[in-house]
Order: sequence, then structure tokens, then C-alpha cells
Amino acid sequence: MLQVTVSLPSGRSESLSIPLSFKVGDLRVPVQKSLQQGFLTLVTAGGYALTDPTESVQGAIEEGDNLTAIAREAKAAATDRAFALWCSGGDRIITWGHPHYGGDSSEIQAQLRSVQHVQASGSAFAAILEDETIVTWGNAHSGGDSSEVQNQLRSVQQIQAARGAFAAIIADGSVVTWGDPLGGGDSSQVQNRLRNVRQIQAADRVFAAIREDGSVVTWGEQKSGGDSSEVQSQLKGVRQIQATSYACAAIVADGSVVTWGLPHFGGDCSQVQDQLTRVRQLVATSYAFAAILEDESIVTWGHPHSGGDSSEVQHQLSGVQQVQAADRAFAAILADGSVVTWGNQHSGGDSSEVQDQLRSVKQILATKCAFAAVLGDGSVVTWGNPEYGGDSSKVQDQLKHVRQVLAASYAFAAILADGSLVTWGNARFGGNSLRVQDQLAML
Repeated sequence: MLQVTVSLPSGRSESLSIPLSFKVGDLRVPVQKSLQQGFLTLVTAGGYALTDPTESVQGAIEEGDNLTAIAREAKAAATDRAFALWCSGGDRIITWGHPHYGGDSSEIQAQLRSVQHVQASGSAFAAILEDETIVTWGNAHSGGDSSEVQNQLRSVQQIQAARGAFAAIIADGSVVTWGDPLGGGDSSQVQNRLRNVRQIQAADRVFAAIREDGSVVTWGEQKSGGDSSEVQSQLKGVRQIQATSYACAAIVADGSVVTWGLPHFGGDCSQVQDQLTRVRQLVATSYAFAAILEDESIVTWGHPHSGGDSSEVQHQLSGVQQVQAADRAFAAILADGSVVTWGNQHSGGDSSEVQDQLRSVKQILATKCAFAAVLGDGSVVTWGNPEYGGDSSKVQDQLKHVRQVLAASYAFAAILADGSLVTWGNARFGGNSLRVQDQLAML
């Protein structure tokens, strides 16, 4: 056994006895548990960083060594049915869930060098590496196969994903797309206009690129918002674009909103247009929009039974700090840390059964038909369809000291303070992470 002392930069330290047979990955587990701090890089007194989880501690660490533990931030992305977890700058991504939706990344692990960011479509992932190239995996038709454009994917600055396609902004402001041609993977008809692009936003089947001059270029399924020609003259100084499955909405320079796409699903905001002034943020379910105004009130429109009609709770919607959307329902966090929900009750629009627990809420996440609220004490409250993660009773005793909650379409995952992982919801689609629990120390 080796006796070592491990310290955080704050000065907190713990003494541990380490078996000589341990690898660096084995060492991280007891260190994270004892310090209640996940995803650590250990550095020896001589300044040597123990970054290779397969390296033996024997020879790397000496008896009585003082190690410094430096915390790294865990980041995550999710397709509809799988999760990906990584640490910025690391050479590994942990995935679980349905293998055809990106849950199996074994074939690309050797290509990963200093992962900077991961983006997810409905069933595929794309990772930006430190050298600004891209690695993709998952469903080939939905962007998991980028081989046809791989030679163009150099100096990538940003990636955005629709349900079945990806779009990447290159350093020169141009855009490269791949995936389902009908869902935005083919941008050839607007390619000559995709110049000086600073930001891309996406919906199910549509992309919208905001250029440096604030103008907008759209492509993808026309009826869902891919054709913005009727409102193009109004799209000036665009600050944000949000989308339902069938319509788009943009906040323009004066704080008003411009919409296009199918009228019944949010493409027509004429009934509330006079209320849409000084808009701060747009949020969307699959069929309706909610606008947060500068005065922290809410305006909604679109399909009335999918969040577009908030009249029953409108008197409660003041001091709104954050809004989260499921498929057909909204949940708003108010200034006092309470929560107001509306929309389809089977998608989480009715939180009455847990309302007394929704106090000091810091964050809300959503699957397709359920919500999870992280409270100030690090516990979690869930509601909505049990098959989509609305029932966390089987893991409730584990949901303590929660640092981060992640959401796919059918399951939730919570990262605890010590770096361990708790999952619930549909077991086949990300709700069961037993297969990767031993890999967490490898990040």
C-alpha cells in the first residue's frame, strides 16, 4: 500500500491508502468519493499530471506523495435515445443508450483527441476536436456519417443540429451541412448566401443562419419554416431564432417578434403581436411558443393544448426567470424559486402532485413528456409521464448532492458531486447506465 495525501486548491485534503496494483483510473474513484468532487485530474508534487487512466500508480507516485486534485467540468449531450458524457480537452467520450442513436461510440474512440464540444441530432453525435476537425457517429442517415463532407470540415467553429442533420460554421463564415437532405442536410440551394455566418439555430427539419449583418438564411423542410421568403424583409437585426416542429420565430432588433411556417403551430403570432414588445427570450415546445419579456412576464401562442394557451396560469406568470419546454408543455421558474406549468398534462403540464415540493428550484430539464427540477439543496423533483422519466422514485434516495441533470427524449441522467451517475426513465433509451459506470473514472 502507498500512503498519499490528496488536496484541492482550496486547501481541503484527505489521506488515502492506495494498493500498489492500482491504475490511475482506479485511484480517481476513492479520491472523488473522499473529496466529494467528480472528474478530477491528479497532479504530483513534481508537476506531473496523471492523465492516462491506464497508467500504473507504481512508479508514478511515491510513498507519502502530496497530490493536487484539479476539478474538470463534465459536459454532456443527448440524442433522442442516447447520452454522451465528456470532459473538455479529454480524449474519451462515454456513451450509453440505444446503439443506433449514438449510444455505442466504440468505433470512433481512437479518433478522439482533446474533445472540445459535442452536438447531437435526433440519432447521431458530432464532436469538435482541438484541431477543429469533426468526428461523427450514430445513425448514418441523421448525420452519423460525415465522410462525404469530411474534407470540408476543417477549422470548424460551431456545430448545430436539426433532428436529422448537422450544420457546421467554418472559420471563414461559410457553412457545411450533412445528414438527411430533406431535413436540412442539403444546403446547396442557399449555399451562395451562406457567407459571414455568425450563428446557426435549428428545429426538427429546419436550419436558420444568422449572418454578421443580422440577416437570416433558412433551409430545410419548406412548410416547417425552411422557406422564410415571405418575411425576409422583416428579418433585420435578428438576435435569436427559436422553432417548433413546424414554425420559426425570431426576435429582431427592436425587441419584437417575426414568425413564419404553419400558422396553427406558431407560424402566426398576429393575435398576440401587440404584446410581443421588449422580448428577451423565446422558448418552444413542438407546437407552441413562449416569449419571456423584459418585465419577466410571458406571452404564448401556437397550438393551445401544447402550451400555446397559458390563460389559466397567466396571473401566476410574473417574475419569470427561466422557461423549459417538453414536447407539449412548459415549466417556468419564478423569482421566488417556485414553478408554474401549463400545456398537455400528460407531457408535464400538470405539476399539482409535486407542487409543494417545488421550492428553491434552480434549474429545470425536460424529456419529451416529463420534467426534472433541481432544488437548491441538490435534490431532484420529477413529474410527467413515468415512461419518459417523470417517476424517479426508484432512484430518489440516490438523488442527493446533484450537480447537473441531463435529458434525452426518454430518460434523465444526474451527475452527483462525487462524479457518480444516476439515470432513470426508459432503460433502453438511456435510463440504464450500468454498462458505463466503471468507465466514469476514465474521463
